[in-house]
Amino acid sequence: MSESATGDGGGATGDAGDARQVTGDAGQVTGGVSRVAVGAGDGTRAVRAGLPEAVKYEPTLPGPVFAAHYHLPGDPTGPYTYGRDENPTWTLLERAVGELEAPGQDGAETLVFASGMAAISAVLFSQLRTGDVCVLPDDGYQALPLVRAQLEAYGIEVRTAPTGGDAQLDVLDGAKLLWIETPSNPGLDVCDIRRLAEAAHARGAVVAVDNTLATPLGQRPLELGADFAVASGTKQLTGHGDVLLGYVVGRDAQAMAAVRRWRKIVGAIPGPMEAWLAHRSIATLQMRVDRQSATALAVAEVLRERPEVTALRYPGLPDDPAHRIASQQMRRYGSVVSFTLPTRARADRFLEALRLVDDATSFGGVRSTAERRGRWGGDSVPEGFIRLSVGAEDPEDLVADLLRALDASAD
Repeated sequence: MSESATGDGGGATGDAGDARQVTGDAGQVTGGVSRVAVGAGDGTRAVRAGLPEAVKYEPTLPGPVFAAHYHLPGDPTGPYTYGRDENPTWTLLERAVGELEAPGQDGAETLVFASGMAAISAVLFSQLRTGDVCVLPDDGYQALPLVRAQLEAYGIEVRTAPTGGDAQLDVLDGAKLLWIETPSNPGLDVCDIRRLAEAAHARGAVVAVDNTLATPLGQRPLELGADFAVASGTKQLTGHGDVLLGYVVGRDAQAMAAVRRWRKIVGAIPGPMEAWLAHRSIATLQMRVDRQSATALAVAEVLRERPEVTALRYPGLPDDPAHRIASQQMRRYGSVVSFTLPTRARADRFLEALRLVDDATSFGGVRSTAERRGRWGGDSVPEGFIRLSVGAEDPEDLVADLLRALDASAD
């Protein structure tokens, strides 16, 4: 809760003081416990996530706290000492994310970062040392090959395997850390988190799951046995294409202390305005995810009837190769549909013909986007591969636009 909340417009003291005791000496939330029951619905939880106790005459969600430093007389025993270490606006956002990713899990801690890659890097580089072995997916996020090169430069052995078929099981022996991305981006393969986590733990490895595409309303990796849930809040969590953000949720205090230390060392912190915008956006997460997931399924069902569309993937389709496992661990299947058109030229013409879908990278926003992923050169996909992020437009309008663009792009 914001320490700038005031009574009659003065400083951070006054009648509201007792209601604002939200952090302890380590900067962890210790008061202002969520008033939402653990079994509450996702919509209720999203709308109320991380909100402070009500204080008369103050906003439901306090505004962003812009502070490089804080009043600090005497020994630095309080939660807020310097802006690179803690911020009251982060505290509320971290509590909100934790209530979604790890409801009812005592001891789970959340840390927010400047971007998804900052969060990914914080886990990998805080947990691994020279001589360790790390297992990554070979079909994951485009920046992972850059991460691999940097890990190897530090003397860390990196093994890779596909997401589908739980293939990472085959390269786990001797590993210190297993990195899972499910559903994978952009191919939308799915692996069995619980099975992989159990196998990794039996070998002494910790497990991190990139939960970006699913969101905590789609799956909760910690409940499935993972040690870390990591995500880019840039995507569907915030959902408006205007914020760069990342987060890490973990349940081991020592491991999370190392992640926190890494954030401090590299300064990979979000701005208070970005953190506030993210928290504000979470209130509509359930509505957005439900709408976008339902429309994505409708789009996938229409696209699979088109002869020029091949290699269609959406985990929510009953006949998708990933559906069986996805249905066991996911509650919603996300907003992303992938497919391939016959040629690069056909894909480019299709994208150019779209009217309601922006040609842009990223995914999860309320405005639909699509792109030919091969233009970046970092994904192992055909030249005509399209990643479509379904937004919140009316399903009928979006389907009509896609079908019209397919017709217009034909030779």
